[in-house]
Amino acid sequence: MIPIRFFKKRILLFLFIIFFTQCSTIKKDNQHLQQLIGVNQLKQDIDFTHKKFQKLHPKLDYYISKESLDYQFDSLKTTIDKPLTPLEFYKKISTVVASIRQGHSYVLVPEKQFLKKETKALLKKGIGPFSQFDFSFYNDKLYVIKNKSYNKTIQAGTEVLSVNGIQPQNLIREYNRFYSSDGFNTTLKNRVAARRFVSNFITEYGIKDNLQYVFKSNDSIKTITIKRFKLDSIEKKSKKKIQKTVPVDKAKQQALKRKKRINGFEKSTNSFIRELSYSSKDSSIATLKIRGFKSGKFRKFYKESFAEIQKRNTKTLIIDIRNNGGGRLNEIIKLYSYLADSTFVFLKKSEVVSRASLFNGVYFNKGSVPVKVIKALFSPLMYGYLLVNVHKDKDGKNYFDTETQPKQINKKTFKGKIYVLINGASFSASSILSSNLKGSKRATFVGEETGGDYNGTVAGFMPVVTLPHSKLKVRIGIMNIAPYYQTKEFGYGVFPDIPITPTLEEQIQGKDPELDWILNQNQ
Repeated sequence: MIPIRFFKKRILLFLFIIFFTQCSTIKKDNQHLQQLIGVNQLKQDIDFTHKKFQKLHPKLDYYISKESLDYQFDSLKTTIDKPLTPLEFYKKISTVVASIRQGHSYVLVPEKQFLKKETKALLKKGIGPFSQFDFSFYNDKLYVIKNKSYNKTIQAGTEVLSVNGIQPQNLIREYNRFYSSDGFNTTLKNRVAARRFVSNFITEYGIKDNLQYVFKSNDSIKTITIKRFKLDSIEKKSKKKIQKTVPVDKAKQQALKRKKRINGFEKSTNSFIRELSYSSKDSSIATLKIRGFKSGKFRKFYKESFAEIQKRNTKTLIIDIRNNGGGRLNEIIKLYSYLADSTFVFLKKSEVVSRASLFNGVYFNKGSVPVKVIKALFSPLMYGYLLVNVHKDKDGKNYFDTETQPKQINKKTFKGKIYVLINGASFSASSILSSNLKGSKRATFVGEETGGDYNGTVAGFMPVVTLPHSKLKVRIGIMNIAPYYQTKEFGYGVFPDIPITPTLEEQIQGKDPELDWILNQNQ
């Protein structure tokens, strides 16, 4: 019999090899960010990208003509006259990919990677100089909405003129060229500008322990350095003592664990992904806040939530999908079954380039070598499935039949009045759900135009391909997901029935004018 110690040694050796390989890969990738890629190699990467989109993306000529896109790829090659770093090349090729105007297809920004121990060491050093503020990009200016720093002299509403000499407007405008919303929408970029300024600054200049801000408040301009802030050790100790003296309520702990499991929980924001609340004492008005269609046991959440809504005899339901970037298709279909007033069809047929685009672009795109070997063994079954479900229509295009059959509404479907809160960051699945609710005239929409196109988006399966020389990663949508209801308005999102955009002052005061309007209408 082989001793247990033998297996323990082998496991430790295996873990050591994985750790060493990971360290080696990250180190190699980070070194590559500083290296110059030759002219011919960059041109090969451009051709590679162009061909990949032609093979995988079914709607390349939807917002831009084939001739114009081909010209842009060809013209890009003529601008490559010297070696470039991955970031320099990213800034060139991403503008061409963005011209397709499909928000799910983009070039990923090449960024420095960190080992777990490096991330932990950074966190131990304290709160970074960006994280000490909440920002808003309003009327082409960056403002402090909330000051969480140790310097309490900085008031909410203070304008940020520059950070380490960099004007926010300039960096935001530059990086806005490198990605797109769906179609000709502009609200998405405005909504995410403040957050993207921070990430783009870090891409350009790295993570800093100190930042020199130039602030403007009431015509007064001040230069203030904000340092990485670490909580005082005495304060931490006092918090620990308080925690120890509080008795543990096991029932509450279990209830919280269950809620996190079902509702979904986001550690970074310390918030639940789905929440049901009531805006009136008599429960006549309920608000369903959904921050994303991801994680958590959504079927159980909606089953329990709509059972409770029915039990409480709620008359008005507010669905808040502002800043909801999307997620799972099967979740929004399940949610819609509780909102529709009759049997419904949720999607039109999904256009794809070919069976091969699904087979090679998705099935074999991800996974390690062992995983791909296993996939190869089951590939006949997968291809058989695609053979049945992907067919060529009369128009000569290929379609994947999914969620195109009539569906019954849920027994606990909500029959009252529905309002939907939307904004520019309501994207992808949020827009698909909104399109069907808008088209069926089932809801009243309040807020601003969604970031996703009313008539659909190219998403579904989204393989990430790596360019052979620059090692840039390109994400490509390969299924045209089109809601059942369509509009003649080309290239724009779902427009609100009641357009309301919070002012800067309302943001500072934490007011919610969109929600307030609905509540005032239902008093």
